Amino acid sequence: MSLDRVKQLRLALEAYNRAYYQEDNPTVSDAQYDALMRELEALEAEHPEWITAQSPTQRVGSAPVGSFASVRHAVPMLSLANAFDSQDVFAFDKRVADTLAVAGLVGLDRQVDYIAEYKFDGLAVSLRYEHGILVQASTRGDGTTGEEVSSNIRTIKAIPLCLAGSPDQWPAVLEVRGEVLMYRQDFEALNQRQLQKGEKQFVNPRNAAAGSLRQLDPRITATRHLRFFAYGWGEISGVPGKTVAVEPQHDLFALDTPQEGLPSDTQAGMLDWMASLGLPVNQGRQVLRGADALLAFYHQAEQDRASLPFEIDGIVYKVNALRAQQTLGYVSRAPRFALAHKFPAQEETTRVEEIDFQVGRTGVVTPVVRLQPVFVGGVTVTNATLHNEDEARRKDVRVGDTVFVRRAGDVIPEVVAVVLDKRPEGAPVFAMPTSCPACGSALERLPGEVAWRCTGGLFCSAQLKQTLIHAASRKALDIEGLGDKLVEQLVDEKLITSLADIFKLHREAEQARLLALPRMGKKSLENLLAAIERAREPDLDRFIFALGIRHVGETTARDLALALGSLEALRQADQERLLAINEVGPVVAASVHHFFQEPHNLAVLQELHELGVQPKALEVATAQVQTLSGKTFVITGTLPSMSREQATQRVLEAGGKVSGSVSKKTAYVLAGAEAGSKLARAEELGIPVLDEAQFLALLEA
Repeated sequence: MSLDRVKQLRLALEAYNRAYYQEDNPTVSDAQYDALMRELEALEAEHPEWITAQSPTQRVGSAPVGSFASVRHAVPMLSLANAFDSQDVFAFDKRVADTLAVAGLVGLDRQVDYIAEYKFDGLAVSLRYEHGILVQASTRGDGTTGEEVSSNIRTIKAIPLCLAGSPDQWPAVLEVRGEVLMYRQDFEALNQRQLQKGEKQFVNPRNAAAGSLRQLDPRITATRHLRFFAYGWGEISGVPGKTVAVEPQHDLFALDTPQEGLPSDTQAGMLDWMASLGLPVNQGRQVLRGADALLAFYHQAEQDRASLPFEIDGIVYKVNALRAQQTLGYVSRAPRFALAHKFPAQEETTRVEEIDFQVGRTGVVTPVVRLQPVFVGGVTVTNATLHNEDEARRKDVRVGDTVFVRRAGDVIPEVVAVVLDKRPEGAPVFAMPTSCPACGSALERLPGEVAWRCTGGLFCSAQLKQTLIHAASRKALDIEGLGDKLVEQLVDEKLITSLADIFKLHREAEQARLLALPRMGKKSLENLLAAIERAREPDLDRFIFALGIRHVGETTARDLALALGSLEALRQADQERLLAINEVGPVVAASVHHFFQEPHNLAVLQELHELGVQPKALEVATAQVQTLSGKTFVITGTLPSMSREQATQRVLEAGGKVSGSVSKKTAYVLAGAEAGSKLARAEELGIPVLDEAQFLALLEA
């Protein structure tokens, strides 16, 4: 390594900073940027004589773009040191504990109290209140000087123009530090509007928030639905009432007018105080003791991440006691008492090697990008969906392109955007096929739909496989052992050509052919046949769901089963009768009616009947049905005596519904141990939260 490499890294990082912060057009992923920054930090640590004031390691973010007036921060807005694995967290905790032990600020157990908070993926800002009135707002900029964005900030409804409470409770000066961000649903709506207007679409919510806040016309910012969460403070003076004395801070925090005192001696207490003044403070925070507790919070947040309404890219740990923070102090660009523990990258860049097409259960043909393998979101990704033809053409993805790929939680990876600067010359434009890639049948696109569908029906082997996998799933016929790989083998070997053929596998000829399949032993076959036998008398709602009727999910299948009572009644119901059923609209009614008019479907149902498949009517008392009628539940955490599926079944049996996300329409949240973000969201919205005992009591009411 040489000084030349250091210069290369500095130039590259500055270019990436400009693209990300000033142009809102990132050209590398966060993971790639972090790797280059860590390499530069390591080289400068080995050769301190190479460090200059212009190095990216000596500054935070990038300079203002020049479109707004400059604001010098009274207290610098520093960044945080990063952790990328658990060992970094343990090392941080040890450094903190060792320093505080010398100062006598930690007990014999050397366990430190921290506050853990979400690391929002937005834009850091500082809000200045004087005597309770918002007088100025600025971006972080380079940490010392930012851009004044007061007019734009005022359009964000979450930010109070005047603090809550009475004037005698307001400090003379309060600088609030926090994050401007955009919720996922607002981001998607914004991009849809941009598409309709033929304007540039944003890569992710973070860049959408940054671009929105930097609009020269505040009226445009007002249409972007930005949000804000406070997480810290800068200058504070003239706090009324009892205050905690503050010792002199690090030189970086020296003020012309020293702080006179704070209303609390902990980070958590300060956030509570700011919340009491009407400032938005996110509920996703906890005071925890020791590194093990921090890591538990981190892993829970990682699981909850995909269900949050906003993007987070990690967790921030801060020593909770302010006196301990002051003792630990600061390095040149970050506090020693805080650490940002980043999640594995959810967005990476890679190359498109091919574009294939998959056929789903209902015949929908989906374009799928085959990628050069890339590690993102904790797994190696080789495929990503383009959803449909319109989406593929909008993103203009081509073979050979370098693309951003995103993966959040268990969500299927998707291509976010193309890096046009890296497109190879002559890359072919995307085109949908005219025939099914699985069976060669013609494709059709019905009016008003975005999807192309194979017209081959169950003649198409791809559709047949997906139909059988769906029918055998746990929420349908629950045929344990009949998984994806076995279904593919059974269809490829012509052992199964329809749903009814599953119930013929007990015959001797079929058993002999089954035993000849790879990894199919005698015991496995016995277990499979036993599961098939148990599936001959399914509950009617499970059987209806197993049929795979378009637009009919679990809840609708149950509504149909409860209203009509038998498969024969469902088969004979016309659209008028179907529309009279709770929550069944014209689209569902037409789909169900069409399914039972199709001769092939009727032939399969008749064959199932002859093979002894007899769906059972649901036996639910009318009084019980009405108990939770029209009420929507969200279930989160681990319940003491029942699984989430069992709880879901109880809600459905009582006439209620179960949703996967908390909204204003949610009636109750049923929460067990280790409930995560859904519980926090319910508390924010004031939605009643039940434990298992209260839930059971409600059912019996």
